[in-house]
Amino acid sequence: MQVLVRDNNVEQAIRALKKKMQREGLFRELKARRAYEKPSERRIREKAQAISRHRKAARKKMQREGLIATSKRRSSAR
Repeated sequence: MQVLVRDNNVEQAIRALKKKMQREGLFRELKARRAYEKPSERRIREKAQAISRHRKAARKKMQREGLIATSKRRSSAR
């Protein structure tokens, strides 16, 4: 992974690097590798993630078809 430093602006380059690492899922993988995960726990986690992905896809499909209303995001400015 490579980030260019422009005009000696190291802070901006670090922010760009962190954003790239976040997109690649590096932080998630590091957190997962900190401790050993039993194979049975891994299967349970992966199954739960698959169910979650399936539900999210079904929810998006229903929203596109107009069967359920789209959720509105709350604005932070009050």
